[in-house]
Amino acid sequence: MTIRQPIITVIGHVDHGKTTILDSIRSTAVASKEAGGITQKISFTSFTSDYLKEKCKKLLEDFKIEVEIPGFLFIDTPGHAAFTNLRKRGGSLADLAILVIDINEGVMPQTAESIEILKANKTPFIVALNKIDAISGWKKLSSNLKEDIEKQSDYSKKAFEAKLYKLIGSLSTYGFDSDLFYRISDFTKQISLIPCSGKTGEGINELLVMLAGLSQKFLKNRLEVKKEAQGTILELRKEKGVLYLEAILYDGVLKSNDTIVIGGFDIPFATKIRALFEAMPLAKGFRIAKHVAAAAGVRMQVPESEKALPGMPFVSMENIQKATEEVQKEISESIKLDKTGIIIKADSLGSLEALILLLRKAGYKIARVGIGDINKIDVISASASLKNNPLDAAVIGFNVAVSDDAKTEEKIKLFSNVVIYKLIEDFEKWRSEKALELEREKISELTFPCKIKTLKYVFRTSKPAIIGVRVEAGIMKSGITLMNANGEIIDRIKNIQSKNKSVGESKKGDEVAISLPNITIGRQLKEDETLYSSLSENEFKSLKQNKKLLSPSEIAILQEIARIKRKEKATWGL
Repeated sequence: MTIRQPIITVIGHVDHGKTTILDSIRSTAVASKEAGGITQKISFTSFTSDYLKEKCKKLLEDFKIEVEIPGFLFIDTPGHAAFTNLRKRGGSLADLAILVIDINEGVMPQTAESIEILKANKTPFIVALNKIDAISGWKKLSSNLKEDIEKQSDYSKKAFEAKLYKLIGSLSTYGFDSDLFYRISDFTKQISLIPCSGKTGEGINELLVMLAGLSQKFLKNRLEVKKEAQGTILELRKEKGVLYLEAILYDGVLKSNDTIVIGGFDIPFATKIRALFEAMPLAKGFRIAKHVAAAAGVRMQVPESEKALPGMPFVSMENIQKATEEVQKEISESIKLDKTGIIIKADSLGSLEALILLLRKAGYKIARVGIGDINKIDVISASASLKNNPLDAAVIGFNVAVSDDAKTEEKIKLFSNVVIYKLIEDFEKWRSEKALELEREKISELTFPCKIKTLKYVFRTSKPAIIGVRVEAGIMKSGITLMNANGEIIDRIKNIQSKNKSVGESKKGDEVAISLPNITIGRQLKEDETLYSSLSENEFKSLKQNKKLLSPSEIAILQEIARIKRKEKATWGL
């Protein structure tokens, strides 16, 4: 039986040190070159068994681990994305995941997202508790992690243990029992925690040894190499005018003259490999290859490469028809749509699936999906929801831009963000506000409570009287009747003007002019006077029944109006 390299995905919250840990493994300095210190593109690192044996010789002997795997293939995911759902046929692309958590910050929103997606995909993982060097008073005192921890000062050791147990508690809320790796007796039941520092290198060798031991003990069947070549397109990269497909080959052997079938939302397409390149160990670039065995990072030059989409599966089989059917089946199984719902876009199939997973968990229906920027077609499709369910009249884009022609339709709400949890948070906030707005429309025929103050600006004293007012609270609408603080009816608002234009209503903080046809300023109404909307008893009762639709300030005015009305009739509104 031939076994391949386990594919390891490195995931976690932004700026918790994913790329820095990989840098320590491969002895490079990628993190410092990235814009803002955040990984901008997925990259892969081949770490061979020779490097593993050389780097971790003493630890391998201590743990009695005989290296059988050919090494590891690490995938570094964008720090701004919950990109844990990189796909392959039958599940997650990753055989194992390293969940990187800053020991000083603990579980953050993107950490929580990552955990949820790991659980959904049933992907085994270990936790790298990064940045131990930032613990107060911490010093690197040994190349052996266990000794290093034990030799710390009492002060640093207590600080470390407090942070450790807080994190163990956090993971338990997600249903995981975890502990320091050297205390674990059953790795099938507990999650290994490996304290480390990408900066000083502490714990990095222990991390590698744990990955090797777990891979060989629990993943051997999964790592068996099959005949047909299967992989996932990670991205399209242009260099010197040539467009290449960068991909992960996770099974089989791929040859330089193979015909491959690449998946798509509409129909897969077949194309022949013109040139094949293999990723060299330790992220040192690519070399030309006649054939590449899984698992490996590859670069391919193919005709019609612009038709390929990031995250899509590819397969090489002698039977092209069968290959097409299998690729299409994979996509249709991973993306199931509803007849109605929101529209979502993402930068790749993997991130699209991550977004679908989290939106479905929150209870939302999804009508249409796509890869790439939000465009006019998406907006037109979303318009269908305006009649049926305005709460679905939205397009959500993860890590994509919004085209200018998509911004023209004001009734469709567009969301775009590079962080999934923020994207969903913004959408949910809009949805709750929109739901309240739609509910308020049902009682829009009623007079809403409002409180206004007359200003010193008198534009006309009578026939009609025109005076400046400031809305203190609530909504003032044209046509409502005003009363003073004693309950005396003043007049009905004939018109509201703002900046020389008639408006139907004004809200809190607005300063506008109102016209009152039946009074004279100075007699029935003076400057600096407080006025209220005069409600009928039935209107008051209806508003009281729909109190959940009113803001706290509107409820407060409603109570003021009731007090004024009850001066004349004690049982008013009861």
